Amino acid sequence: MITRVCVFTEPHRGATYDDQLRFARLAEDGGFEGFFRADHYQAMADDHGDPGPTDAWLTLAALARETHRIRLGTLVTSATFRLPGPLAVMVAQVDQMSGGRVELGIGAGWYEREHLSYGIPYPSIGQRFDRLEEQLEVIAGLWSTPVGERFSHYGDHYRLVDSPALPKPMQAPGPPIIVGGRGVKRTPELAARFADEFNAPFKTIAATTEMYERVTEACDRFGRTDSGRAPLVRSAGIVVAIGRTDAEARRRAVPLHVPSALPPEDPVVGSPAQLVERIGEFAAIGATRVHLRMVDMADLDHLELIASEVLPQLGAVPSAVSTGA
Repeated sequence: MITRVCVFTEPHRGATYDDQLRFARLAEDGGFEGFFRADHYQAMADDHGDPGPTDAWLTLAALARETHRIRLGTLVTSATFRLPGPLAVMVAQVDQMSGGRVELGIGAGWYEREHLSYGIPYPSIGQRFDRLEEQLEVIAGLWSTPVGERFSHYGDHYRLVDSPALPKPMQAPGPPIIVGGRGVKRTPELAARFADEFNAPFKTIAATTEMYERVTEACDRFGRTDSGRAPLVRSAGIVVAIGRTDAEARRRAVPLHVPSALPPEDPVVGSPAQLVERIGEFAAIGATRVHLRMVDMADLDHLELIASEVLPQLGAVPSAVSTGA
């Protein structure tokens, strides 16, 4: 059974920093392994997501100083939002601030409207994946360059010359990198080459099985399996609306029916036992970690219900704080 259980939140739907701090602290107290948040600047539905967006890495930096055990990260940072050099500095600093608890989920970016709203360039999908690939090369290169040496990169989109490659993150050689998504070719290839974890987001067991098969084939093709690197963690995202009664679960599922730009998903709407069953199904196809997407960050009772009724059935054990050793 899967024992690594994280919460995944979407503050762009409407959440202040204080809302996120309250949620993260309760998740930490409840025994969840990680608190992950989306990196978006705009809600996907017609509402504006009042009071407006909060920057992912600015928020995680603050949470790093106000939590103690829980792991912190993004699902996922958009490669269109930040240059790779400053992003590597940012994540390394937050990793230090947290005592080695940070994870970097990163993707190509997909939501055009938020780019238009905030003046962020939005190239073609091919260019976005090209930039993501280079960003992964740059970030890994900066973090792995020995102290006292220099790092250079001459790519089609980014050029770094004699960088001191500082600061270094606490975790060595760097925070875990998560790559995920529904892409059938480049996504599994990038996960096999650069990632520590591949995340299949919010799909059916059958669709997730196909994603895992593609990433396994990519690992074999790029020599990951025989390289001596740690095996790629397979994780799954699950949208949840759990209740003590059917009526309570249906009430929590109401926001899931609001039209938005998100692709179709496969939520678990029902009892704690149904969520335990779904997690078991993901474990059976090779997942070792799950990220539970909880829509309403003001609904702390939802979080407490899962902590008290689901985690004990999984034998979930919170991760220790990394020392980077």
